[in-house]
Amino acid sequence: MQLKTVDRMTLADPKGVLTGSHYLDGDFSCAEGALAAGCRFFAGYPITPSTEIAERFAQRIPRIGGVFIQMEDELASIAAVIGAVWGGAKAMTVSSGPGISLMMENIGLAAMMEAPCVIVNVQRGGPSTGLPTMVGQADMMQARWGSHGDYQIIALSPDSPQECFDLTIEAFNYSEQYRVPVMLMMDECVGHMYERVTIPHAEDIRVRSRRYTTLPPGEYLPYRAGEDMVPDMVKAGDGYRFHITGLTHDERGYPAMTEECHDQLVRRLVDKIRKNAQQIVHVEEENLEDADVVVMAYGISSRVARLAIQEARKLGIKAGLLRLIVCWPFPEHIIRELSARVKGFVVPEINYGQMVLEVERCAAGRAKTILVPHMGGNVHDPKDIVNAIVEAAK
Repeated sequence: MQLKTVDRMTLADPKGVLTGSHYLDGDFSCAEGALAAGCRFFAGYPITPSTEIAERFAQRIPRIGGVFIQMEDELASIAAVIGAVWGGAKAMTVSSGPGISLMMENIGLAAMMEAPCVIVNVQRGGPSTGLPTMVGQADMMQARWGSHGDYQIIALSPDSPQECFDLTIEAFNYSEQYRVPVMLMMDECVGHMYERVTIPHAEDIRVRSRRYTTLPPGEYLPYRAGEDMVPDMVKAGDGYRFHITGLTHDERGYPAMTEECHDQLVRRLVDKIRKNAQQIVHVEEENLEDADVVVMAYGISSRVARLAIQEARKLGIKAGLLRLIVCWPFPEHIIRELSARVKGFVVPEINYGQMVLEVERCAAGRAKTILVPHMGGNVHDPKDIVNAIVEAAK
């Protein structure tokens, strides 16, 4: 596993890390990744197909000094997570479908308060109750735009149980680095898929520590940001007086109902992600060097796309894969560069068209953009992707 070395990184707590090779599903792997990242507080409410993550936490976290709480609903779950963050814990919740919808108001609150946390969405077929036990990928735009107002979050999408472990650690690291809620956009297939998962020794797992202020209480302002646009934190009980609110606030954290303050605050909330997008964006590229057609996919759809690309190559069509590992921020610069030299993009999604809109926007007519939709309940037939590749190559 490749590990990024960045400032203020510590080793994972060895008490919380299983090591070696394990046969785990994606949900259990996600829970283990969170524990390895230092998550010691979990609040959630059972909902298919994410419940196994909560079950794993309930079993494991009390043994290593952490807290598991089954809340009365999803609204309370995300509220408890935000509170735990200000108490000094790394915290996480999980849900799916309508549960994520219920969390959206407080995800916006976490963005406004700059409370670092991780929210896992194991996607299923929707809308409403939909197909609770079957796969979907129709929450991708909700992850970026679900709450109200201008803000930006980070979202990642694993395509295997191994990545459920690895990317959960990355999600926590991003949340601490940028003080932002980070979403892990799993899907039912990956969540319930069993594969070998290799968990490194604790000393080989780099974990970003929370950045607490070094200033004395009299000099600290909770929302005074440095050059990286991210303020240092404090936690309750350390002798600091601080105020946090969902209202527009000044550097003291006090409500400030002015146009000027709102402009300054919202620009910083957005720009701390937007201006670092090229450092955050993470994609996997396969056979793009000579590609005439690029298949852009994520999650379980990327695994199906690989087979379709192999079949297209047998037909003499030069196709390659661009897999989104970080979905938000979107890799705009990569799509723009590719659109200048390829004939078209093919986007298989288990929805009726979501991330394809971003591809179309960034390609800006320089290359075809073809959606291969699937409404959910199962994965694509690879033949449908092959047919779209053939069409894009014309």
